[in-house]
Amino acid sequence: MKSVLITGCGKGGIGEALALQYRARGCTVLATVLPWESREHLSSVGIACFELDVTKDDSVRALRKAVEEKIGDRLDILVNNAGICYTMTAIDTDVKQVQQMFDVNLFGPIRMVNIFHPLLILAKGCVVNIGSVGGVVPYMYGSSYNASKAALHHWGNTLRVEMSPLGVRVINIISGNIGTNILDRDSSRTLPPDSFYAPLQTEFQAHVQRVPDTTDRMVYAKSVVQQSLRACPPAWHWVGNTSTLVWFMDIFAFRTIWDYVLWPVFSLGKLKRAMKSRSI
Repeated sequence: MKSVLITGCGKGGIGEALALQYRARGCTVLATVLPWESREHLSSVGIACFELDVTKDDSVRALRKAVEEKIGDRLDILVNNAGICYTMTAIDTDVKQVQQMFDVNLFGPIRMVNIFHPLLILAKGCVVNIGSVGGVVPYMYGSSYNASKAALHHWGNTLRVEMSPLGVRVINIISGNIGTNILDRDSSRTLPPDSFYAPLQTEFQAHVQRVPDTTDRMVYAKSVVQQSLRACPPAWHWVGNTSTLVWFMDIFAFRTIWDYVLWPVFSLGKLKRAMKSRSI
């Protein structure tokens, strides 16, 4: 029976779905939630749940001790899922908020691997990094989030090379639009009133409050679990709505194709016309 540790398993997210799918495959699942989050949605179905803040070394070390008491000194699969988003134009970015996001999205996985790698090496296990098509596509208003995921992808690539002689596999999951509550955090965000992008305030509001066409998180989780349990999993696994299109464009199109694709999607022509009027 394989043991699986998953970060970021709050109710309604990808982590919860992954925990349920691993459990359905007969794995011993260890899920984590933030100290102030409920764990009833996990404990009620028999999934062991622990408190974790991936931004704190002491919290990760305490988790390792608790995990070793629960399953011993071997961990088969570590899923780095904990993540948050931040929606804003690049030039209007609040650097402190971006630093917080990077501490979760990038340094969190780095901390987890740094502290749990002995358990993974003994088990000849697998690290699963939950990435995003945002790390590939220059989606408007997502420069900082996209950067955090692009960094995670490349860190995972290098980790894969470094861990291969130690018998540990590493998978980057390139997630498309998945039906979760991750966007709720930014749904009330607005552009600064003096922003150069103020002419797009209405469009920005619609963007942060959008309900995108998504893949059901359970369908997504089933695919991720299946791939991670393979003896020879792919280095990158693309899954979820829009992921196939992004894969195709990234492989076969020219690098600036997204400039043309995203211009009308985000009404950049309107912004350009507003700038021309402003300069007259």
